[in-house]
Amino acid sequence: MWRNLPHRAWLSRVSWRQELCFSSNVPPQPVPPLAHTLQGYLKALEPLLPAEELNHTRRMVHEFSRRGGLGPKLQEGLEKRARTTRNWIADWWVQWAYLESRQPLPVHSNPAISLPRRDFNDWRSQLMFATKLIAAVLDFKTIISSGKLPPEYMRGKRLCGDLYPLLFSSCRIPGPKHDYIAHYGRRAPKHITVVRNYQFFQLEVYNSDGSRMTEGQIHSQLLRIRSQSWKTDKEPMGILTSEHRHTWGEAYNRLLKDKLNQDSVRSIETGLFSLCLDSPVMRISDEKYASRKAAQVLHGGGTYSNSGNRWFDKTLQFVVGEDGSWGLLYEQATAEGPPIATLLHHILEYCEKPEPKRAPLVPLPMPKKLYFNIDREIKWDIEQAKQNLDILINDLDVNVFNFKRFGKDLLKAHKLSPNSCIQVALQLAYYRVHNELCPTCDIASQRMFRGGRTEVIRSPTEQSLRFILAFDDPALTREAKLELFRDAVDAYSALTDKVLDGYGIDRHLLGLKLQAINEGLSIPKIFMDTAFGFATHWKLRTGQMPTNTDSVMCFGPLVPDGYAVCYNPQADHVHFSITAFNCCKETNAETLASTLKDSLCVLQELLQPTV
Repeated sequence: MWRNLPHRAWLSRVSWRQELCFSSNVPPQPVPPLAHTLQGYLKALEPLLPAEELNHTRRMVHEFSRRGGLGPKLQEGLEKRARTTRNWIADWWVQWAYLESRQPLPVHSNPAISLPRRDFNDWRSQLMFATKLIAAVLDFKTIISSGKLPPEYMRGKRLCGDLYPLLFSSCRIPGPKHDYIAHYGRRAPKHITVVRNYQFFQLEVYNSDGSRMTEGQIHSQLLRIRSQSWKTDKEPMGILTSEHRHTWGEAYNRLLKDKLNQDSVRSIETGLFSLCLDSPVMRISDEKYASRKAAQVLHGGGTYSNSGNRWFDKTLQFVVGEDGSWGLLYEQATAEGPPIATLLHHILEYCEKPEPKRAPLVPLPMPKKLYFNIDREIKWDIEQAKQNLDILINDLDVNVFNFKRFGKDLLKAHKLSPNSCIQVALQLAYYRVHNELCPTCDIASQRMFRGGRTEVIRSPTEQSLRFILAFDDPALTREAKLELFRDAVDAYSALTDKVLDGYGIDRHLLGLKLQAINEGLSIPKIFMDTAFGFATHWKLRTGQMPTNTDSVMCFGPLVPDGYAVCYNPQADHVHFSITAFNCCKETNAETLASTLKDSLCVLQELLQPTV
């Protein structure tokens, strides 16, 4: 099933000239040495497993890696694959991590980014800002299409920009067994989708001569859309996209049997991006508002709120609320955090500029309202999707807060990596809540390689465990604890360096497993070991939002008994979002948030002792 990956077709729809433009001077991703990966795997297990289980796994790893054994054979196959493909793991990763996954996209997969609230609280200002937002995104698309996007670098290394052309006119298509990605860029679509009160509109954003519409033209069209979407008595068709992927795949096929439905769905899928004009977020208190605002972007707030304004399969969805809340929701098969952060930076800069030109006095066609024929089966599908989404939303606890005691400047002043410090603080907080360390994944970019996507940095280390166990020991001096803290931070920074050099372990392990499947072999015993299952049960899903704006990224946990923590360190403060499922009695987002705040304060005292 891995020989002919169904989503490869969309890559071929990006011209070779664009590929050359966005990935020139970027080296291929290396296949790490087998011994390096297996040693790293065992080292990652040391702080997590008791000695007896660890010894059992060591024996399995030794058997797997012996000369002439299965490991070297699969390694040879991967190295051959690396010589004959653009990227030896990226396609497999997208297929396995995203397109094969059957979980709903909201909460489980699509990340949301909540931006600082704009200074308005009425529909007129909402449409004015939405106009500017549309113009900014179209301007960014022009930069990409014209090849004028400045080269990006990380630690002096040129980054691959393959994902940029795929941000627009892309959509995930559901299937009963697996999804695929459709990219319609070569058709040069000229429209976006606007959604208000569960009603979808096709809005042309280019004039007949190919020029972009002016902000005045876009605004006049948004006013027309508002006048045609007063009531919320329509069926929330977008709710269908929130379903379990198998369920949505079957409903999708039923929906597209009707020609009108097919045309409407294709319009949404081929659009450059979607704009969701939301009703206000319920504001209970200022303290809870940030959490509600982030949740609103993430899933729409439920079927009685704005969830019907989403099409979760769409690669880019911008959300603008009537209360000044706004943000972005993206689908991960074709989008990742760093390119999205670049897009948001451009939007924020563009929104500060005056309109470059006035609208010409030419009549514009009415925005096209998209209609659906809803039979009894589709009606039932919608009702089931509404129930399931509300259950999912009610089960998710979202806690967003701004830690104001210090930010990355303090940590840099002590010659410490801010990201590594936060990761150690997360381990300390989790241990204080649960009295154990847990498998933790921190997502790192692999865009310094051609076609590269992401890799995992495994956060728990022997050094972090020693620091955590010593931290509350009154017999140890502050200096001793500080040295252990530095050791833990440095150990994590060393792991980060290896991953950024292309020598992470998790994508390589996945590649070895899938290579075995590709060769028609049984799955190697190393991957059937209970230690491997435990080590990949990510109870802490973490990620840093790489932006200089006061934004908050939010996503759901990877496992029912886990957390998701995203953070955005700024100069003198750090934004955090923590999510957990209410159905799990062992996890609580508010408890972890409170403990994390305390842990960060204690670490500050360790670095800056009070006299």
